[in-house]
Amino acid sequence: MILPSKLVIASRESALAMWQAQHIQQKLLSLYPHMQVEILGMTTTGDQILDSPLATIGGKGLFVKELEQALADGRADLAVHSMKDVPMHLPDGFSLAAIGEREDPRDAFVSNLYKNLEDLPAGSIVGTSSLRRQSQLKARFPNIEVASLRGNVHTRLRKLDEGQYSAIILAAAGLIRLGLESRIASMISTSHSIPAVGQGALGIEVSAAREDLPAVLAPLNHAPTAACVIAERALSRALAGSCQVPIGAFAEIEADEIRMTGFVASIDGTQMARDEIRGPVSEPESLGLALADRLIARGAQPILAALPHD
Repeated sequence: MILPSKLVIASRESALAMWQAQHIQQKLLSLYPHMQVEILGMTTTGDQILDSPLATIGGKGLFVKELEQALADGRADLAVHSMKDVPMHLPDGFSLAAIGEREDPRDAFVSNLYKNLEDLPAGSIVGTSSLRRQSQLKARFPNIEVASLRGNVHTRLRKLDEGQYSAIILAAAGLIRLGLESRIASMISTSHSIPAVGQGALGIEVSAAREDLPAVLAPLNHAPTAACVIAERALSRALAGSCQVPIGAFAEIEADEIRMTGFVASIDGTQMARDEIRGPVSEPESLGLALADRLIARGAQPILAALPHD
C-alpha cells in the first residue's frame, strides 16, 4: 500500500461536524504518524437555510453536496459525514470507504422543566427537525405540539433555554460527542423512538476515482456498525426513504445475528407500519430488503403514497 503524504478532510463547520472531522483526523494520525492530515471547513446549503424545515428545502443531502464538490475537484480527499445525513443513493462517482463505530444511537429528551416525555403536560411544545421523531411523538402523545427546530446543536439548546420549547429531541450521539451529556434529561428507548437510518455512525466518503484510498481508510471501518448501517440503508432505499418521509430503522447485533426494527408512518402518527426481523450478519442488504417487504405487507405503501411529494 502506497500512502499519500497528505490527506485533506472536507467537513461542515458546525461544532459537531468539526468534532467528527477531528476525530477521524486523530485516528488517521495514529495510524499513519508521518502523514499530514488537514481539515477543510465548509458551509453547506443546509447550514445556510435555517428558516425552513429540511423536508421542504431538499432534505439532508443539502449537508453533503458542497463536500462532494470539494472531493470531485480535488480540494479534499475524503469527507466525513453523520451517516444519518448521507442520502440513500450516493451520486455517481462517489463511494463510502468506511463506516466508523457507532456512538449511542438513541434520541435524547432535553428539557429544563421535565424529566421525560411522559411528564409533559398536554399542549407542551416539543422541538424537532425530524418528521421521523414527529410521527413517533404524535403517535404516543397526541396532545403535545411539535414545532420545527433547525440549527446546530448549540443553537437548538439556546432556543430551548430561551423558553421557545418545553423540550427538544436531539440525537444523543451529538450531545455526547460535544461533551453536553449533562443536558440530557433522559434517553428515549429505541423501542419508543426508532432512530434515523445510520444515527450515531460516521461515514467517510471518497471519490470513486481515488482507488488508493479504500485501503488507507479500511482500518477505520467498524464491521459490526457497517453491517447494521448497510441493513438500515437497504430498507430505506427500498421504501424511498428521505427527509420527506417519516421512516426509521435500527439494527443491532445480538448473538451473531442482526436484529432490526423499522417503521413508516404518516406525519401525524395516526398511521404506522412497523415490524422486526432477524438474520445473519453476513447478509445485511438482504435483511434490510426483507424488512422493507414486511413493512409493505403491513400497509407501508398507502402511507407513503399519501405523503406530500416534491
